[in-house]
Amino acid sequence: MIKHLYIYPVKGLSGEPLQTLRLESGLGIPLDRSVAISRKAGIFDPAAPAALTKDKFLMLMRDEALALLVTRFDPETQTLTVDRGGVRQFAACLADPAGRAETEAFFAAYLGDEKLDPKVVGAPGHQFTDISVVSPEKMRAISLINLRSVEALAAAIGRPVDHRRFRANIYFEGEQAWEELDWIDREIAIGGARMQVTMRTRRCAATQVNPETAERDINVPAEIRRHFGHFDMGVYAEVTNGAEVAIGEPVALTGST
Repeated sequence: MIKHLYIYPVKGLSGEPLQTLRLESGLGIPLDRSVAISRKAGIFDPAAPAALTKDKFLMLMRDEALALLVTRFDPETQTLTVDRGGVRQFAACLADPAGRAETEAFFAAYLGDEKLDPKVVGAPGHQFTDISVVSPEKMRAISLINLRSVEALAAAIGRPVDHRRFRANIYFEGEQAWEELDWIDREIAIGGARMQVTMRTRRCAATQVNPETAERDINVPAEIRRHFGHFDMGVYAEVTNGAEVAIGEPVALTGST
């Protein structure tokens, strides 16, 4: 059963919790990671968009202070808002050159890294997902996490593990921990939506960052490897039949391969 739904309009910034989420056949979640902030000018060409590795952009794996910001992006007005500790820090329209320049200046000052020359980037139809470099199809993949697996990790290390560390789109409560890792090349159903599970999600250093404190307080990849013999948490799936999904709906194998 689905317990949480999230979308991440701007790569590296906070997830936005939702009650429902529209999945589109062949497109996944088009708004997800549709905007990014490159570390330098000239890295991304919107006239010829190409998949790039995540180290080219602001990201939690390197910029853990981003975890302290609560961001929202309005796709209709193209407005990005940034709060910290319940206090509004910044707001700007990313469709406007002046708004993009203000956004770039804000993040440069906030992160305090003189090597940064951040630029807001994007292109119609392009998504800055981590596995976009694998293939165009993977660019559209959505991520799912079984909360039973997160609970198994927490039990193994003897401390709570916030599910938000894993930045997935769909969090569900499965029957057993780690069952999702056996779903590769299988079809799953959520309401009217159908997805083909295509690969495991190998975890990186971004999961070390506590989403509340921005401290690197758990070496999650190392702990998963130590207790379970792999580095994976969750799976990627490609949407084959689009539909709106909602919290409370079941997630189940269909029997198709």
